[in-house]
Amino acid sequence: MWLKKLKIAIIENNTDQLNSLMDSLPQLNNPKEIKEALNLIQLAKKSVENLQNETQESIQQMKKNLDFLKATQAPSGGKFDITF
Repeated sequence: MWLKKLKIAIIENNTDQLNSLMDSLPQLNNPKEIKEALNLIQLAKKSVENLQNETQESIQQMKKNLDFLKATQAPSGGKFDITF
């Protein structure tokens, strides 16, 4: 059952579920299940790393967009100069 939930979490890219499943890792006795679990954990790790990379790229793009927007704004004349 745990392996099935892990597969679903990987497919759905559900990091909360992956975290929960890693916290409740059962003791596996069957060598086939152990090997499958190891492979799935590696897939989960790659999936999380990909999400981290995508997030980092999005953050960098947003910073570039903000810098561009700041550069294109007209300077505000914040001073009101009344001289006679």
